[in-house]
Parts: sequence; structure tokens; C-alpha cells
Amino acid sequence: MAPSAPPRTRRSKPVPPELTPKLRPAQSRATETYEQLLEVTAQILTEVGFERLSTNMVCERAGLSPPALYRYFPNKYALLHELGRRLMEQQNALIAQWLTPEVFTGDTRTLERALTGLLLETYRITQQADGGMWILRALRAVPALQDVRLASAREVSNQATLRLSRVFPQIDPAQLELISRVADGMAFAALEMLFDDPSLDPTAVMGIVAATLASYFERLRATPAA
Repeated sequence: MAPSAPPRTRRSKPVPPELTPKLRPAQSRATETYEQLLEVTAQILTEVGFERLSTNMVCERAGLSPPALYRYFPNKYALLHELGRRLMEQQNALIAQWLTPEVFTGDTRTLERALTGLLLETYRITQQADGGMWILRALRAVPALQDVRLASAREVSNQATLRLSRVFPQIDPAQLELISRVADGMAFAALEMLFDDPSLDPTAVMGIVAATLASYFERLRATPAA
């Protein structure tokens, strides 16, 4: 009889890194240091990417000691977390500017133009932000940072669902929420595509996504009231 295999030891799940800033600055000097750390981190991201980023690099570039950094951020993931949160807030703020009630009640071409504008502006904000491309990639690739992306997706879904429910009261709110989540996922995937392949034309890519979404909303208009 073959010897029995030794019992498998269960691997404990890795403990996620602490992401909450240790200290929120209350004085102007502390605020300057806090913002300097984030600015330097974004600059280094542009140069080396998020995998090679380290707190030592940030300290050296900022001219600060490690204890000064750790006073505010426990690790590099906390820095990335805050940069990601801010970038998502900038992107989400565009929704109210572009997706007005008039856009949804107009014709398909009007909606398509508005969606294209929203998507292109989202791309430009990310492109112009220091380290924007790498922040976007980190939110997808680093498990500890995915809550930033998921929280952003929920916020986008809530805003879009609220606007859609006013225009399409005959549609089940659960369906509108699903449509909003799928639309957000499509937009995020298109953003990643543009940064992964700079040879692509942003207007053409975002125009395809916008036309796809606009055609679906046209189908919703044709749905009879219950």
C-alpha cells in the first residue's frame, strides 16, 4: 500500500496592506507635504510604473525621510489608493455635465454625440493626469486597490440609473442599473485599450462605444409602458 500523502496545510489568505492614510493633514505645512508625496508618486509612476514604484523612491524624490512619509501613508499602496480615488472622482464628475435629461430625450445622434464627448473627456483627464495610465492599470491589477474601482463603478451606476429612471419610467430599475454597470465596464475597457495601444484613434474607439450604447437606449425608448 502506498504511503498516505501528508495532510495539506491550508494557506492563509494574504493580509491586504493597510490603505487608509494614517493622518489627514490639518495645517497648511502638513497639507503641502501630503500633496507633495502624492505629486511625486504620480511623477515616478509615469517613469517606472506601479510595480517598480517604492516608498524609498518617493522619499528620495520628495527630499523627505521615510518616517515623514509613513506619518501619512503606511505603504506605496496607500499612495496609489489615494491617487486612484482622486482620479475616479474626476472622471465621475463628468457624468452630470454630459448626461443631462435633454440628452436622453433627444434623438439618437444627440445622445451619441454626448456619450462620445463624455468618453473622450474621461480619456483626456486620465491621459493628462500625472501617472494616469499607471493609476488606471494599478486599479485593475492590484487586488488591494480594486475597491477603488468598484466604488467608482457603483457611483457611476447610481448616477446613471437615477437619470435613466426619469427618462424611462417604464423600465425595471434593476435593468437600468445593469445597463449602467455594463456601460461603465465598456467605457473602462475602452480606456485600457487606448492606453495599451497608443496607435488607436481615441475618437474612433469612443465613437464605437457611444454608438453601441446609443442604439441600445433607442431600443429602450421603443419599450411600451407596463
